[in-house]
Amino acid sequence: MKDSARYVKIVEWSEEDRCFVGSCPGLLYGGCHGEDEVAVFEELCAAVDEVIELYRRDGKALPPATSGRDYAHRMLSVA
Repeated sequence: MKDSARYVKIVEWSEEDRCFVGSCPGLLYGGCHGEDEVAVFEELCAAVDEVIELYRRDGKALPPATSGRDYAHRMLSVA
């Protein structure tokens, strides 16, 4: 398993921006955006890999993992 799999990646439609926005809470601020949902997810995955590589290169510990917390089911109770 790649370290990037330890982090939740979210791609959602933004009415305000009129495009898809990708983010990875807990690992990187900002993210990526675009018109194609799949392309945004692919770009987000690449960005996550790059951020992890930067942490390693700088000798820093990775932030705590965000996967495995069952966010999908928690969001169902909000919807």
